Amino acid sequence: AHHLMSPSVEIRAIIGSHLSVKDGFDPSATQADNAVKKAKEVLQVMNISKAIPVLAGSNVAMPDDSTPVKSAAVNFIIQEALRTDTKQPLYVVCGAGLTEIASALLTNPDIAGKLTLIWIGGPEYTDLAPPPPNYTEVEYNLNIDRAAARVVFNKSTVALWQVPRNMYRQCLFSYAQLLTKVKPHGKTGAHLSGTLEMLMARIQRFLNIGEMYVLGDSPLVLLTALQSSFEADPSSSQYVVRQAPRINGAGTYAYNHAGRPIRVYTHLDTGLMFADFIAKLELMYP
Repeated sequence: AHHLMSPSVEIRAIIGSHLSVKDGFDPSATQADNAVKKAKEVLQVMNISKAIPVLAGSNVAMPDDSTPVKSAAVNFIIQEALRTDTKQPLYVVCGAGLTEIASALLTNPDIAGKLTLIWIGGPEYTDLAPPPPNYTEVEYNLNIDRAAARVVFNKSTVALWQVPRNMYRQCLFSYAQLLTKVKPHGKTGAHLSGTLEMLMARIQRFLNIGEMYVLGDSPLVLLTALQSSFEADPSSSQYVVRQAPRINGAGTYAYNHAGRPIRVYTHLDTGLMFADFIAKLELMYP
């Protein structure tokens, strides 16, 4: 929704992707198809007039790190990367697993130099941040498709901007903010807040989640739509450049002396990110 309200980006397509098998958020075998339905629902609620393709990716992970899945979503990524009629930069922004972009990179390796991949996922780099209490060794988004992560980190040369777990956990939005800054703003505000409230109620049955929710995918907007005008870059956020680690079979990092340089974000301007989201809601749905 935040991306759709941002005039500086042209959304070429929305891809619905899968979660882990029998994931608590959606234990079905049609997770990618269900994601498409959710995305179309948001487009309808927001009354988006432009026809934006909403494509289902694979409902299952890659079988290994050498065999791409096939889907219209994979074909679309390749098609966009190979365009010659525009000089606009292409960002593939991934807020969950990496199945489709990894499959596209395997299917046509030539696209690696024609796009930037921004991924919300991966565990902490221990020299940059400690893991959280009671952490899972394999980070949630990486675990969705470990083979796809191995393709992106170990086998590809694609430009990668990574927002690991310690960073996306900083994107805290309070329930009070949801009720006062989001819910009052038209059908869109009501839909977004209602969706989160239902999700929070489901989680609350198993875990006391307090009064905060992690909007951990919002950096995908911060790092693209909210770049500086001159010398364009997400200049209010900070990163380090390091060699891409190798993702091993266990789904954790291993040192790779031949790893290509990647960006690993170490600070996100969450103030700008959430203020912009709220301001756009107020402008579009007063």
